[in-house]
Amino acid sequence: MTDQKDSPETIVSAEVLADAEQTAARPTVLDQMGGPMGFVYSTVPVVVFVAANAFLSLPITVGISIAVGIALTVFRLIRGERFASAIGGLLGIAAAVGIVMVTGSAKDFFVIGIWAALAGFVVTFASVLARRPLTGVIWNAVHGGEFAWRADKVVLRVHDIATLAAAIVFGARFLVKEWLYLADSTTWLAVAKIAMGTPLTVLAALLVVWAFRRTTRRLVTQPVQ
Repeated sequence: MTDQKDSPETIVSAEVLADAEQTAARPTVLDQMGGPMGFVYSTVPVVVFVAANAFLSLPITVGISIAVGIALTVFRLIRGERFASAIGGLLGIAAAVGIVMVTGSAKDFFVIGIWAALAGFVVTFASVLARRPLTGVIWNAVHGGEFAWRADKVVLRVHDIATLAAAIVFGARFLVKEWLYLADSTTWLAVAKIAMGTPLTVLAALLVVWAFRRTTRRLVTQPVQ
């Protein structure tokens, strides 16, 4: 009788099953960005600020925003999140309301995000023009900087696509928010921040993950011919 234990079909099936289990256990892009709660953390301070500003004076609005930021930070620490991640959100809120207190304009709550989007667009788009797409530079740095990834046309192309996707996200955020900022529309700035925040980031991140995995398969795990 033929022993089926170590047959090629059995080995292949075992490998496929192992790959499937590994894929199922791997955290999704949304999970890596904090999951649904990450979206909540980025949305609540914005909603609270705009809602409070519609009915209360600016100093009271600022005070409420800081209080909400502190409450969210404490909640995240209780849930066991890393201190750096939890405190980062509070620092972002503090910086935003600090600018508001200096300028006396509620719309300046969003100015850091507007200029950060412009900076992100300039860096990512310039890296593509320089034929050193940023996602490829980051991938190579993570892998010790030892791969000639730009010499592989396929790898260079996928990183062009991923980096351009990031540039488009940054550019769209800047154009829309700057237009709303100049129109003095604080409420719509909040809407744009929420709508163009986590959802667009997830879409761009999916392309970045695709580029990273494609590059790893071609340069790291590709079998020797």
